Amino acid sequence: MRFSVVFLVALRALRRNTMRSILTSLGIIIGIGAVIAIVSMGNGTKARVEAQVAALGQNIITVYPGSFSSGGMRGGFGSSATLTVEDAEAIMAEIADIDGVSPEVRDRNQVLANGLNWNTNVYGESPDYPYIKNWNVVQGAMFTEQDVKSLAKVAVIGKTVVDNLFPNEDPIGQTLRIRNLPFRVVGVLDVKGFSLFGSDQDDVVIIPYSSHMRRVSRRTSISSILVQGASAEKLDVVKQRIEDLLTQRRKGREPDFTVRTQEELAQTATETTKAMTVLLSCIAFVSLAVGGIGVMNIMLVSVTERTREIGIRLAIGAHGSDVLTQFLIEAVLLSVLGGILGILCGIGASELGSIYMGFPTLIAPWSIFVAVGVSTAVGLIFGFFPALKAAKLDPIDALRYE
Repeated sequence: MRFSVVFLVALRALRRNTMRSILTSLGIIIGIGAVIAIVSMGNGTKARVEAQVAALGQNIITVYPGSFSSGGMRGGFGSSATLTVEDAEAIMAEIADIDGVSPEVRDRNQVLANGLNWNTNVYGESPDYPYIKNWNVVQGAMFTEQDVKSLAKVAVIGKTVVDNLFPNEDPIGQTLRIRNLPFRVVGVLDVKGFSLFGSDQDDVVIIPYSSHMRRVSRRTSISSILVQGASAEKLDVVKQRIEDLLTQRRKGREPDFTVRTQEELAQTATETTKAMTVLLSCIAFVSLAVGGIGVMNIMLVSVTERTREIGIRLAIGAHGSDVLTQFLIEAVLLSVLGGILGILCGIGASELGSIYMGFPTLIAPWSIFVAVGVSTAVGLIFGFFPALKAAKLDPIDALRYE
């Protein structure tokens, strides 16, 4: 019997029980739809994280204090104050393939101006900071190296600080007070938005690191060191050179610093997203397996219901392979139908999640092809046993079946 004839017979059999066919496909629809939606949301979240990390700057290496062992105890990075301005100066002077270095001092302070006050982040940085962070100064200009050397009381501020301390005013040239010290505003940074961790990046006042250490915080150590690599290809080499230099400067003491590249920070930030995507995808595939069992169950019921029909076909000359092919086609059609509807539901769920719940989505074409392939495989795997049972029926016994 020709394949086209077998296909039409299988299609006609499914049409006779349309509602049952749709309900049988429901498990496949839910499983495929869940896989598409979960993968698209996972890809969208990953893309957003990568974009936010890229917005922090390109080819950045950050040196943190800490990650040291002492008396059997081991601290994480940032757990101690061990970095100095001299460390940053040594990196700038002795390490090749870098374009900028900024010793960084961070804290929060109450800032006053125009009779208004605002609690904000106050960062001590070098003039290289906007270049390293890929952050333009849109009004005025960044302070200079001479300002750093002279402990100048100058500041560059973010848009949030402008809105809260200088509403409807030009802040350039005006004075704000940090710990009752007057700082002249010389520049305003471009709008950056919220960071990867949900903090407002525009809520910041940047002053020379020397002024921060000597005038504001009165500290001798720095919070971190930002290093701008010359190229992505040499970033790992530069990182190793920095580690070797700082280890050498410790003169045999155990390393009391941690060096991280931008790529490592991005990988850390996406770890949770990847883990959740894998976990939820596994749950969705369990749903697919349950849907496949449903297909097999209904096909077994169909074989039982149509025993006499199968017996008649075998009696008038149909081969067992024809019956096997027919029932396999029915199972595959049920699964593929469920797969197509599942893809549409998954895309729809992704779009609705993006519109109404704010989830970032990015539908990967490969996930659609995989969904179609998986649904076809489910039909073949779970439909084979019922089809084989039908093909092996004895025509005489089938004709006697009531």
